[in-house]
This record gives sequence, C-alpha cells and structure tokens, in this order.
Amino acid sequence: MRIATKLFFLLFSITCVFAQPPKPQSAPKTIYIHAGHIFDATSESLRDNVVIVVEGDRIKSVAPASTAIPAGSTVIDLSHATVLPGLIDCHTHLAFRADRYDPINYFKETPFTHGFTAVRNAHSTLLAGFTTVRDVGSPPFAAVDLRNAINEGSISGPRIVASGPGISITGGHGDINGFSPETHVGLFPEHRGYQIADGVDQVRETIRAQIKYGVDVVKILATGGVLSQGDSPGAPQYTFEELKTAADEAHAAGRKIAAHAHGAEGIRRAILAGIDSIEHASLANEEDMQLAKQHGTYFVMDIYNDDYILGKAIEFGLPQENVNKEKMVGRLQRENFEKAFKAGVKMAFGTDAGVYPHGDNAKQFKYMVQFGMSPAQAIRAATFNAADLIGRSKDVGTIEAGKYADLIAVSADPLQDVRSLENVGFVMKGGTIYKDKITNGPVATIE
Repeated sequence: MRIATKLFFLLFSITCVFAQPPKPQSAPKTIYIHAGHIFDATSESLRDNVVIVVEGDRIKSVAPASTAIPAGSTVIDLSHATVLPGLIDCHTHLAFRADRYDPINYFKETPFTHGFTAVRNAHSTLLAGFTTVRDVGSPPFAAVDLRNAINEGSISGPRIVASGPGISITGGHGDINGFSPETHVGLFPEHRGYQIADGVDQVRETIRAQIKYGVDVVKILATGGVLSQGDSPGAPQYTFEELKTAADEAHAAGRKIAAHAHGAEGIRRAILAGIDSIEHASLANEEDMQLAKQHGTYFVMDIYNDDYILGKAIEFGLPQENVNKEKMVGRLQRENFEKAFKAGVKMAFGTDAGVYPHGDNAKQFKYMVQFGMSPAQAIRAATFNAADLIGRSKDVGTIEAGKYADLIAVSADPLQDVRSLENVGFVMKGGTIYKDKITNGPVATIE
C-alpha cells in the first residue's frame, strides 16, 4: 500500500512539474547602431552610413541608414566613426607576462600566479578591441578555466579558443633545460605551460588527456624556439610519424591543431602531417610555402614582437642566448612573411601576446602593412581569415546578420591609417558595451 501511495505522489509531482506553463521570458534588448562607415570584412572596402541592428547578443540586420528606427529605440551614435568586427588574435598566451624572462622564475611561480595574470590580461585584451583570441599554450588548464569563467560572466574578457600546455619533446623548446639533473619543479613540472611527450604513444595519450580536460585546440612544438634554453629554432623536434599521430588524434576528436615551427624541415613535416596552422614560420622556404598553399595550411606569423624582444625584454632579464636567437630569426621572419603572402599562403593574425604586453596586439598591423599587405588585407587576416582558422566563422569575423554582436569602432579610417586600430574607442562583445570613449555612454561592469 505504501509503495502504491509513493508511486501516486511521484506521478502527481511529475505531472505538476510538466503541467506548469513555461516561465515568461523577456524579449531580447534591441540596439540600433548608426555607423558612419563600416568595414564588415566580407570584402576589402568600406560601406558608408549604415545601421546595425543588434538583438540580444547577435546582429539582427545590417542595412542603409535610411532604414526607419522606431521611436524610443536605443541608438548608439557612431556616425563619425568606422565600425569593424571584433578583432581576433590567433596566437596568445594569456597566463604569461612580458616582464619575466629570467628562467629562475619557473621555480618561483605557481598556477595561482598565472591565474591572476590571466584575468588581468584577458580584460586588457578585450578593451584593446580583440573580442576573440586563441590561447595556444598556458599552464594546465588555465585557458580552459578562463574561457569558462568568461562565458559564465564571472569576469570580463574575449571569447577564448583554449589549448592546454604546448606538447614538446624532452630537451626541446618546451622543456626546462640548462639545469642539473637534481633540479625538480615539484609535483607539476608542466605548470609553466608545456607537457613532455616522446614517441607516438605518449603523444597520443597526452592529446587524449588534454581533450578530456576540455581544450578546444591542440598545440604541439614541431621545432626549437627562441625564448627557450639549449635548443635551436631551426631544429625539428618531432618526427613526421609523431606529428601525423598528433594531427589525426586531434582531428578525430573534432579539434584543430597548431604547430609551433620556426625551421623549414619542421614546417614541412607539420604541413604534410595535416597540421592546421604553422605558428611563427620564421625560416620557411619556398617549398614550405608552396606546400602550405597546396594543403590550405595557415601561417600565423608574429612579426611585431621582435621590436619588444630586442628592446624592453632585455631590460627584464632576457638571457643573451635568447637575444642572439631573436636577432637571427626576427628579420628573416618578416621577410618570409612578405614572401609567403605574395606566394598565396593563407595568413591569419597572431602576435604571441605574452611575449610582449597584452593589450598591445594591434601594434602588429603596422608591420603586416609594411611587409606586403594592404590595410584591408591585414584587417581581414584578423577577422575573416582568423575566424576561418579557429573554426568560428558562423559566429565571428564579419559584420553580418546572425553573427555575434562583436563590434569595435575607431574615430579614424583604418584603411588609410591602420595604426588607428591601436586606439580602439568602442568595444562591444555579444551586444554588451565594454568600452566607449567615442559616445561616452555607459559600459558594462562585472558585479
């Protein structure tokens, strides 16, 4: 009898729950943005006198300013500004600082140090007009946690496509070299942002574990590096078989994979293995460029930070070994950027933010124009192309109906002066305004 009674009340409760009418939901807030000019990134030209209708967190429509705006509507007057899609940086390290280059810091910093740093850097990046970034190497799993906190609204920052620690061979770019065998870094040797994996089986296991912990993209180190000790930027680190395993494993799980690669042989192996993007590509040769074009592989070349590394970074204790490597690589990378672009290689904007201060990302546009691109092409590399590389074209990268309302504005014409993007005056992400120095309207705060 008691069982029957309990069953009755259970069924009654379920019926009551499902019988309740759905709670009324408020209509999404609608905002009308009157833009004097827009660069929507679907082409290389400006459009004049446009109204962008934002409903909730998405763009509802983009139409001529002659479109009737209902009385009493919320209107943002950017009629004396140029509006662009939110910018995208495909190569950042949000948990790293640009004023700590002494290797001894590896033994002083904790995951909490990196966490506090990442929160600050995310905010600075967003206010600089970069509403989406790809983090390609942070301590485990700082970028994933940061992404989740931003998505939940706990803190402010850009949309994050998050990797785990970069994957390196023993003694390679991602290892802690130059110390005695008695030197240990505690329970979490990978806390500086890298994991060691040697051989096909370890590479496969490491990638599977990273996917388990929520990464959006995999980062593997295919050659030596500039800001590491005891390795050569041009030297390949992983075999073709290891890189092929990495690419296959990432793709099987629906993730893209990026390869840090300076040297020509490492670049060639990575492209043939099916890696989606080559980061740095400093010493790429003509064969690499033709292979990249043939396979549709993106080059993400950080051609601004050479200035910072050979300037301020030395003041912050950058070892002489690293200075020498940067002097060897920096100029060649810029020359190869121009060659790769002229060869028709797909290019996406990426800066290695964290090597230089976060928030200065837009300083790279000047160099992209200096080394071969038009301002429009450089901006599209940070919008249309970047969205394609990170697999987010349906949501970001252009100003079109259905996309997220990720919009920025500058007072000048960036097609005439691309450096105007270094001073973004208006930032909207998902329909929420985070910065407005153009109309001086209210901006969002985290409560």
